Amino acid sequence: MDRNRIIEEGVNKLLKAGYVAEVQYTKWLSNVMVVSKAVGKWRMCTDLTDLNKACPRDPYPLPWIDLLVDSTVGCALLSMMDAYQGYHQIFMTEEDRDNTSFIIENSIYCYNVMSFGLKNAGATYQRLVNRMFKDLNGKTMEVYVDDMLIKAKEEKEQLAHLLATFRVMRMCGMKLNSIKCTFGVRGGKFLGYMLSAKGLKANPQK
Repeated sequence: MDRNRIIEEGVNKLLKAGYVAEVQYTKWLSNVMVVSKAVGKWRMCTDLTDLNKACPRDPYPLPWIDLLVDSTVGCALLSMMDAYQGYHQIFMTEEDRDNTSFIIENSIYCYNVMSFGLKNAGATYQRLVNRMFKDLNGKTMEVYVDDMLIKAKEEKEQLAHLLATFRVMRMCGMKLNSIKCTFGVRGGKFLGYMLSAKGLKANPQK
């Protein structure tokens, strides 16, 4: 493992996407780490431990997973969608970007967008999607942070439900991770559960 190369490649990707910017003076400074992503693969991440200790907790609640799963019983078709690098789709306020600064071998950078690892990132994202999908959530769809489930009691309803969801996404500029999206199926994996019209079934990968 070439730690410096992995960090350099990670920062370059963030720079190219506009997710980070170089800074000179900062009030907070975090280190970076290299962690295992998959077999033989590594990625850079920022160690925000000290910053998180200084931040008050956002108590905004996440949905109860068992209720989301139960709501799919009796559905004819399901569509599972995942936001593309969901947290990175939320911009940091100008005055808070400096707090996310991190140091590497030759430079200091800060995040322009919400970074993975921030204490309140999950609560912030859930609050956002609840507002985005306020007219659909709990009816034609369920949302748990960046995981979305579109459901239809009858097959003919699925397309209309998807179109309504896509209209909201387009209006808000939300992007999807196509590799992790599945459309119009009778069952599938959502939040670690295997769903079907009859309810839960065993996960064959477990």
